[in-house]
Amino acid sequence: MDELSLITCMRCGTCLATCPTYRETYLESGSPRGRVALLRKVLEGELEQSERLLGFLALCLDCQACATACPSGVNAGSLVAEFFGERTAAQGLGGMERLILRHLLPHPDRLEAATTPLRLYQRVGLQRLVRRMGFLKLFPPIIERMDGLLPSLPSRPLRQTIDEVTPPQGTERGTVGFFLGCVMSLVFAEASRASIQLLSALGYRVITPREQVCCGAPNMLAGDLEGLRGEARRNLSVFGQLQVDYIVTDCGGCGAELKRYGHHLDHLPEAEAFSAKVRDISQLLAQHTDELGTMLQPLPVTVTWHDACHIAHCQGIRREPRELLRLIPGLELREMADADACCGSGGDYNLRQPEMADRVLARKLESIATTGADVVVTGNPGCLLQLRQGLAKGLPQTRVQHLTELLAASLTGQPPG
Repeated sequence: MDELSLITCMRCGTCLATCPTYRETYLESGSPRGRVALLRKVLEGELEQSERLLGFLALCLDCQACATACPSGVNAGSLVAEFFGERTAAQGLGGMERLILRHLLPHPDRLEAATTPLRLYQRVGLQRLVRRMGFLKLFPPIIERMDGLLPSLPSRPLRQTIDEVTPPQGTERGTVGFFLGCVMSLVFAEASRASIQLLSALGYRVITPREQVCCGAPNMLAGDLEGLRGEARRNLSVFGQLQVDYIVTDCGGCGAELKRYGHHLDHLPEAEAFSAKVRDISQLLAQHTDELGTMLQPLPVTVTWHDACHIAHCQGIRREPRELLRLIPGLELREMADADACCGSGGDYNLRQPEMADRVLARKLESIATTGADVVVTGNPGCLLQLRQGLAKGLPQTRVQHLTELLAASLTGQPPG
């Protein structure tokens, strides 16, 4: 754990207004500075790692809004993650965690096979029947919650259907490696297909290597630093064989993790070089606004932008998505209040801490409703899942889409579905 950061916190309270859990509880132990104080007491031997203490720390969403606000640069979310990482390293992974993190995520073929029953569950109409008959009430609440988060899945994962090399349209300007996140491939295939389409339209040769594996973000969330480093080394090996100008991803969570490979691998030169090439899709597209602006056709739609935590706070990307949306003729962008406030997804937080996740989501839905927008646009799959579920219940007239889906629709002038 970073001891310097623990003693750097000035307890000024600047972080309090930005912390989603503090805004819900108004408990000092539920605030960033409170968590830093607790961790310091643990490090100094004044507090034991009781269940009560672990409960307070586990409430952290790791949205890193506190790091954006802190004048001293203290990142309470990262400190909490490091604490749980060290604890996991000492105690070891549980059986189910080890199965998922070590035997599924590092093996895309296995992960895709494991999700086949979910696609069948939807295709044969079993999901509709189960929901209509209320069968999910017979199972633990987490099962019903997981089912509620599950959107309509593509017939096949994108990794299985996309060409490894997508040629550029027109004059070639460069080559990019496309990092296809697990959830994007399995759940939001059309958004990543749109990303590749946009890059190709701008003259990039797009290489999507099938050998790439999970970015390691789920391992980081679970405190499995050893597993994260193994996946990082695998991705370094795969992309290191390619001659690419950039490594592009349309998953905010993946982008945040890929940009930290240098840190995770002790500043290994190859890892630093890899991370230096990583770009969120909005960053690269925003380099070509003049050309993109001439390609886009009108879309008469009102949208609002949700700043995903992994994009705004972790990567500092705020301007680029808004610039891209304003390029679309006929589109009206309405800013929501607290656009960079967390939606409550937090990786698997909405499953681990459902009550708090719902309270955080309710605030976000209020902000969305005030805008009167037809579409909420964002760039992270966790947010897409969380907002889709919340909107279906509270604002059914409003839909949520990935940024690239909207831009690709404008390429053809077809209203987004």
